[in-house]
Amino acid sequence: MHNFKKVILFIVFTAISAPAFATTQNFNRWLSGIRQQAASQGISQNTINAALNGITPIQKVIDLDKKQPENKRSFAQYKEMIVNAQRINKGRQLIKDNAGALQDVENQFGVPKEFIVALWGIETNFGSNTGGFNVIPALATLAWEGRRAEFFTAELMNALKIIDAGHITVDRMKGSWAGAMGQNQFMPSSFNSYAIDGNGDGKRDIWGTKKDVFASTANYLKKNGWKTGQRWGRRVTLPRSFPENMITPKIQKPISYWASLGVKKLDGTALPQENMMASIVAPDGLGGEAYIVYNNYQTIMDWNRSTYFATSVGLLADSLSR
Repeated sequence: MHNFKKVILFIVFTAISAPAFATTQNFNRWLSGIRQQAASQGISQNTINAALNGITPIQKVIDLDKKQPENKRSFAQYKEMIVNAQRINKGRQLIKDNAGALQDVENQFGVPKEFIVALWGIETNFGSNTGGFNVIPALATLAWEGRRAEFFTAELMNALKIIDAGHITVDRMKGSWAGAMGQNQFMPSSFNSYAIDGNGDGKRDIWGTKKDVFASTANYLKKNGWKTGQRWGRRVTLPRSFPENMITPKIQKPISYWASLGVKKLDGTALPQENMMASIVAPDGLGGEAYIVYNNYQTIMDWNRSTYFATSVGLLADSLSR
């Protein structure tokens, strides 16, 4: 009888632990393929071992990936949360505290300091909340899980290359659950395309060196089409008859076209007579605030495809410049 109980317990225990064991086995088999892929891309064995030895899938990352919430907030609520007095005051103070570094970067790239600081403020609350996940195991989890395997495998390879180049150590490479890193939340591919060594120490350190954060942000915007001396957009009023299907950053027309439809500045005066292409956005639809937006807004949308985000960056930058 005693032995029979043992067998039953063994069967029950095995049934509980088998999937977890199989999962780990499956991950380890997958990881050996990743090691070969990394080696074939010229990543050193030292980096491969330091980054990949002993890692396991992070269940919290899988959970967060599966339950990304649909955006239930209105733009009005989002704006109140993002472009608030506390962030504006802190941003103004940080512009003063980092005046020299920010001016150098503005002079070099032609991107106003207010936009650099606005992105810094919205992405990580000025570097105070950069995400607590180790980037390599987080990316490995997402690449292995398979929902967007190709994308995250490529990001994992990019992350290994960053470590291999000596810009950051494995333990300091922290970020969000989806692998966005440092004070400006670059994905590893964006880091390799746009990160800049702003202070000349040979490392592109977007985790701990502000000048590198500022220069990398400005370089991203510049390389994605930022036009120096142009504004991002402005608040407008739309006529009652304005067609709802024209409210999208995808439709770009000359300012004169929008003026002919009856779009006016918020104070009721005519739009500027400038030869610029523009779009109309109204993140909460016809009943909410409307904006006429220009080329630099499209560039901010290259950073993040959300009209909530891009409009808030513009509004925060305007508030910081006052």
